[in-house]
Amino acid sequence: MWSRILLGLGLLLAGCADLGPEGAGIAGHPTAAARFAEFAPSPPLLRAFLYRMPKGGDLHNHLSGAAYAEANIRVGAASGLCFDPKAATITRPPCINGTRKLTDAVGNAALTKTLVNAWSMRDFLPTSGNSGHDHFFATFGRFSRVADPASMAAEVTDRAARQRMRYIELMITFQSGAITDLASKVDARHPYRPDDMAGFQAALMQAGLDAIVRKAASEATEVERRMRELQGCATPSPSPGCGVTVRWLQQVARTASQPKVFAQTLAGALLQKAHPHVVGLDFVAPEDDPVALADYTAQMRMIDHVYRAIPGTKVSLHAGELTLGLVRPEDLLFHIRQAVELGHAHRIGHGVDIMYEDDAFALLREMARRKVAVEINLTSNAQILGVEGADHPFPIYRAAGVPTVISTDDEGVERIDRTHELQRAVTTYRLSWADLVGLERNTLEYAFVAGASLWADPLAWHVVGPCQGSHPTAAPSPSCEAFLLGSEKARLQWAFERDLALFDREAAGMRLGQPSGTP
Repeated sequence: MWSRILLGLGLLLAGCADLGPEGAGIAGHPTAAARFAEFAPSPPLLRAFLYRMPKGGDLHNHLSGAAYAEANIRVGAASGLCFDPKAATITRPPCINGTRKLTDAVGNAALTKTLVNAWSMRDFLPTSGNSGHDHFFATFGRFSRVADPASMAAEVTDRAARQRMRYIELMITFQSGAITDLASKVDARHPYRPDDMAGFQAALMQAGLDAIVRKAASEATEVERRMRELQGCATPSPSPGCGVTVRWLQQVARTASQPKVFAQTLAGALLQKAHPHVVGLDFVAPEDDPVALADYTAQMRMIDHVYRAIPGTKVSLHAGELTLGLVRPEDLLFHIRQAVELGHAHRIGHGVDIMYEDDAFALLREMARRKVAVEINLTSNAQILGVEGADHPFPIYRAAGVPTVISTDDEGVERIDRTHELQRAVTTYRLSWADLVGLERNTLEYAFVAGASLWADPLAWHVVGPCQGSHPTAAPSPSCEAFLLGSEKARLQWAFERDLALFDREAAGMRLGQPSGTP
């Protein structure tokens, strides 16, 4: 089947720009590069250009924070939920004791404004005792009871598709309560000891963790089924998100007790084996939380144990989402290093405090050598930490050769989209077209999607041997076709290169006024 699809697309697109003789690709998009340079000084023009530009993926996206408040209001209203007008929190029916039906907010501008501002960073201004950090994290507790993963995922993937994105990894927690409840029960009979993680692991398995993992896998399948049903993917009029490849990262709440964190970590690794679309685990919740700070090293050791016990576990870790003043200077010295060296992180989320770390320059060299990618969340870091512009380490990572990707974090709460984050990166750091293409290629290169990469060299962007001489705008050679058939990652990368080539043709029509010579 894939052979016929690739051949058909190759014949359809033959004659467009290609990867070039070295497979570098950037030289194959001269019109897009020229338009980018022309539009970069104008924010409105740049926004329109970047919105249409093909994109790889979003690798740091919390599903709970990605849906916009307006959508959550509609979903909650349809479910018959209530809300407290003063606290702006969702409550279960019946709507008594001063609470109101959420349906009252639908179409009511004043009530909608109150809820949207309370559930997001819109119109937020810091006051004494209520920083951007505090308001941001408080939003989730206000709307969490609305959460419907399938409808949220449908909204988020549709938005991704409209921005021409091919891939997304969504952070979610399957069977969270069951896992932590089991951990508490096991801990009561067989207390967790950091020096006997193997014993606690055995006790969890004996108590039925494997059955919970199977339920989590079934839940993931059901969420995907409902998401695609809501999008009408099997109908003649599917939503745009049907074309986006979705994968899941199982979250671990780092603010829980040690037995619960260990159980969640183990379950996250086991779930990767149980469901092909659950591709990694990630630690979430405020890194500056007292429990998260006190247990940080202990938690990294848990990951180390699980990583060794279950080979092939993929790990992306929020690390270094801190800055001076938010925590003590001593808390800035080691989080990223331990995430890399002890937590086996394939990717780092945020990484803002890198230059506060002990021997930061050696750590940057190690991350570059290991190809540990950093998920850059510019608006999130500005809103939560107050770190932006020249104070942000994004250009330092790039100069050190550490792979970086641009991601959103919580686009609904932040009131942004991924195009906005690309535009912010371009305008703040004067990125070139080549920089932009490289960043988008990185999103697929460092995605936790199965298969070998299309790129033999992800710095010079040279294609692998089997695909040398083939172009994404024509039928691949037999060797390249066989390679693509064997790798989902390479197929996504190949498709993205084809998207870029087509975009170069589209960019020719992106001009203001009449073409030259038109009367």
